[in-house]
Amino acid sequence: MDVITEAPPPKPVPAGFEPHDRKSPLTEPWEPLYSRKSGGCVVLGLRAGRAHANSRGFVHGGLIGALADNAMGLSCMRTLGHADGLLTVNLNVDFLGTALEGQWLEFDTVFVKPGRTLCFAQAFVTADGQPCARANAVFRVVGEARRTG
Repeated sequence: MDVITEAPPPKPVPAGFEPHDRKSPLTEPWEPLYSRKSGGCVVLGLRAGRAHANSRGFVHGGLIGALADNAMGLSCMRTLGHADGLLTVNLNVDFLGTALEGQWLEFDTVFVKPGRTLCFAQAFVTADGQPCARANAVFRVVGEARRTG
């Protein structure tokens, strides 16, 4: 007799997060992605799954770096009131811990220093509320910024 085991139900998405409205070919395989807009920042969220892991079962550092870059860039655009876009000039990621399959990852931009030509940002990445990475980035402002604040 075969025993059929059902997968546990998916864990809920934390309050305030909605399906992320900005799609790209890079992030498409990582869906579903979520976002929460708070003031001048865009916080990205993701329930880590098998597709996000490396061969050791940890969430891949490349995914963490790419989504931190995404969150910081979107936050800079939001702070600048700028729709033309930004180009990443520099990105640094420090890995502080591990993130595992099943954990909720948040990419929270905590600092934005906007300028006419460059925008600086810092983000913290948590896995179930525990720090797993921090990132710093510099973005080149493309086009004309329309500063909102």
